[in-house]
Amino acid sequence: MRHAPHTTTLQNVTRGLLGTFMLVAGTSHLTFERQEFQAQVPDFVPEDKDTVVLQSGVVEIALGLALLLLKGKNRVRMGIGLAAFYAAVFPGNVHQYTHRISAFGLDTDAKRLARLFFQPVLMGAALYSTGALTALTQQKTRRK
Repeated sequence: MRHAPHTTTLQNVTRGLLGTFMLVAGTSHLTFERQEFQAQVPDFVPEDKDTVVLQSGVVEIALGLALLLLKGKNRVRMGIGLAAFYAAVFPGNVHQYTHRISAFGLDTDAKRLARLFFQPVLMGAALYSTGALTALTQQKTRRK
C-alpha cells in the first residue's frame, strides 16, 4: 500500500454511519443491551460471557472511533481490521441462529437467518467506506 486511495462522498457518509453504528453498538455492549449480547457468545468460548461482551464492547468503541478519525493508509488498515472483526464475531450470529436464541428482536428462525446475510454486507461496507477495497485491488494489479 503505497498511498491511500481518495474516498468519495458516498464512502465518507458510509464510513460515518458505520463508525456511529460501531460506537452505539459498543456502548450498548457496556450498558443497556449487555444481556442480549451475552446470548450471542458461543458456548465454546472459554471466557465468561459477560466478560466477552464487555471486552467486545470496548473493542467496538475503539473501532468506531478509529473508523471516524483515522486518515490515509491507517484508514485503509482500519477497514481491513474492521472487516476481520466482523468475520471474527460471525460465529456468534451462527450460534444465535443454530441455538434458536431470541435476542435483539430476532425471535424467529427467518429473522435470525436473515441476519447471517447482513454480516458480509457490514464487511463490504467496512472495506468500501475506507478505500480498502480499492487499495487491495490496486495492490493486486501492481503485483501482476
